[in-house]
Amino acid sequence: MGAFCSGVVVVTALDDRLDGTPLGFTCQSFVSLSFDPPLISVSPARTSTTWPRIREVGRFAVNVLADDHADLSNRFARSGSDKFAGIDWTPSPNGSPLLGGVSAWVECTMWREYDGGDHTVVLGEVTALGHDIERNPLLYYRGAYPRADWRAS
Repeated sequence: MGAFCSGVVVVTALDDRLDGTPLGFTCQSFVSLSFDPPLISVSPARTSTTWPRIREVGRFAVNVLADDHADLSNRFARSGSDKFAGIDWTPSPNGSPLLGGVSAWVECTMWREYDGGDHTVVLGEVTALGHDIERNPLLYYRGAYPRADWRAS
């Protein structure tokens, strides 16, 4: 499946149940699913320790990484580190972290969850979104981040 080029997102939430800890993980499986109701889908690995915490919060943001964010993709893919240390972010309307300089963002409330084998298929209902037309997305292809020399029109 590595021959299929995809974008890269970081799913984030703010754990306001405890101490307001920001949470996040890198995800390559993201898709717009439905217009009515407005739904998206992300698929975290079953081994994720971050997704269960975000599920408990009940709302999250999907940050579409820009083409100069390979470092953010790698950072949020790691376990056991302070992923937000030194990272510029602002709260979305629902309070979820929006990473600085992303090409787009979508905030959601948890809608449904399904078994997806070694992943969980998560559906989120879109409550707000935004984009920066000047920022191209980060691409992932054959295990690497190819540099795109194109501009979206």
